Amino acid sequence: MQHVSTGWRALEVARAGLIVTLMVVGAACGRAATPPGSPAASLDHVVLITIDTLRTDAVGVYATAPDRGAPTPAIDALALQDGVTFDRAYATAPVTLTSHASLMTGRYPPGHGARHNGMRVNPDTPTLAEAFARAGWTTGAFVGAFPLDRRFGLIKGFQIYGDTMPRDARGRLANERPGRMVVDEALAWAATHRGDRVFLWVHLFEPHAPYGNPADPVQAQRPAMERYRADVAEADTQVGRLLNGLGFDRSRTLIVVAGDHGEAFGEHGEVSHSIFTYDTTLRVPLIFNRAGFHKGLRAGIPVSLADVAPTIASLAGLGPFDADGRALFDGVVLKAGSPQAYRGEDRALYAESFAPLLDFGWSPLRTIRSGRWKYIAAPKPELYDLAADPGEERNLLTAQTAKAAELARLVDGISPATLPTSTDPEDQDARARLQALGYASGRGDSGGARPDPKDRKELAAQIARVTSGELTGTALERALRDILRADPRNPQANVRLGYVLMESNRCPEAVPRFTAAIDGHLPSADAHLGLAGCQIAAKNAAAAQQTLLAAQKIEPGNPVVTANLGLILSDSGQPDAAIPQLQRALTLDPELHQARFALALAFARTGRRPEAAAQASELLRRLPAEAPQRPEVERLLAAVR
Repeated sequence: MQHVSTGWRALEVARAGLIVTLMVVGAACGRAATPPGSPAASLDHVVLITIDTLRTDAVGVYATAPDRGAPTPAIDALALQDGVTFDRAYATAPVTLTSHASLMTGRYPPGHGARHNGMRVNPDTPTLAEAFARAGWTTGAFVGAFPLDRRFGLIKGFQIYGDTMPRDARGRLANERPGRMVVDEALAWAATHRGDRVFLWVHLFEPHAPYGNPADPVQAQRPAMERYRADVAEADTQVGRLLNGLGFDRSRTLIVVAGDHGEAFGEHGEVSHSIFTYDTTLRVPLIFNRAGFHKGLRAGIPVSLADVAPTIASLAGLGPFDADGRALFDGVVLKAGSPQAYRGEDRALYAESFAPLLDFGWSPLRTIRSGRWKYIAAPKPELYDLAADPGEERNLLTAQTAKAAELARLVDGISPATLPTSTDPEDQDARARLQALGYASGRGDSGGARPDPKDRKELAAQIARVTSGELTGTALERALRDILRADPRNPQANVRLGYVLMESNRCPEAVPRFTAAIDGHLPSADAHLGLAGCQIAAKNAAAAQQTLLAAQKIEPGNPVVTANLGLILSDSGQPDAAIPQLQRALTLDPELHQARFALALAFARTGRRPEAAAQASELLRRLPAEAPQRPEVERLLAAVR
């Protein structure tokens, strides 16, 4: 086994009826307690399924053309059989955690505090799971990716929160997991609670980039959109597996399917999501399915994902739910009829993205839609007539100054363009893992006048292509160099290019990149780990040790840094000094397999053969059967017995 400085942590991208009755009367954006819903004695199970990065037009029932949608028979069946399909549902942010936090709390981002991935939900914010638990329901959540890790606050109210990501054969912790694995875990849990009243949340990550496996030469030849639709189809397959396997009485079950945000494939110059707030990434699928709903009802009113929690609470009879959103079915008797025309002029819906500010130091974007109008607050504001221009192509700001001023006041009343000065303590491990998924560059607020993201869209698209995992090899290197020509101090681009160079045995070229990332205050130890790896390759163990000691100051609890320090000490003839470092690394992360191998080796070097054998045996127990390191561990075990 080699030093863990080039791996063992994920640096690379891991892979309607008479619907006027659905109108909500009330002031825009004000929070009010939702009145109790209709009696729900017949409702014993609520299943909420969220699918990450799901474009509305990728779902069959929403597709506007046969070649746009993926095959989604499970989701389509929910819409067409006892389903209400909302044609104009919108996320509160094109960001996974922010959007899910709104969905689970019923509040806009200023009300729950998780303004970007990695920012925790305010602990005093009520959640839907809490309401279910308080009412005596059994609650369980199973998520498919690190942005929804329990540390960010959505665990509140759940009795079980399945968020453990798998490790690969080398022991590296993944930042996402297959939907099949999520559903397997959810089904196993649900099988033990069939006699309970259950609230179950299942999150699937499949449509998120990279789509399919772009490292596979055959798949890489397929267009990104084609691979994306295949991922959507896989997510739908898992939806079908889940619903067929739960064994719940469907006549007593409410099923809700929602996307958390969409995905851009060049619309408005955007690639991926999180930067812009156009409807390409804000519009999402939203389907409610329950026995007794009118078959195939479609609702044309604009609704927000902030409406989901109060609506579920109302339908489940949980009582008042304090939220910005509204219960969509209170007192409603759904009847047959034609889809509703564009309505909802008396209700405004808010959305935002603070990703430009927090990732790059650019201006955030705040959005309000009211009736036919949509306003985007930015250094260069935008105003669109959605009824005439649903693609948001014609900015009417100068032609409709009064309307723009009115909506600007509404936006400012909900949130300023700044964030509170007091924020959560920095979680360096979280930052690093989110960066590996392409969510955070670590630039932060650069101060002064902030650029409008529209003026940086080419750079943002280049960065997104890199962080999406869609580029590999020489194409990835070219893209990183292009980014650095435009933004030479970008720490994330520097560290990524450093690893590309290092992995192609070009450490002399990689070292300046790692150094630039360190000088740019990358909020993780990744650049230090890469630099130390190159220093070891140059047989400069003393310099590598100093680099890792500096890394420990940035991430004191990083087990990989601690393990590497132990490895250097052991390989430098100081196995006694190495043992405490390696033991601490394994205390921090018992699944760090290479640290355990190094500990066994250090024990062997100090003559502590029984302890060496114990660690080697434990490592064999933990390693997957197909792990390529097993023969090496078996040789060590045989030598110390």
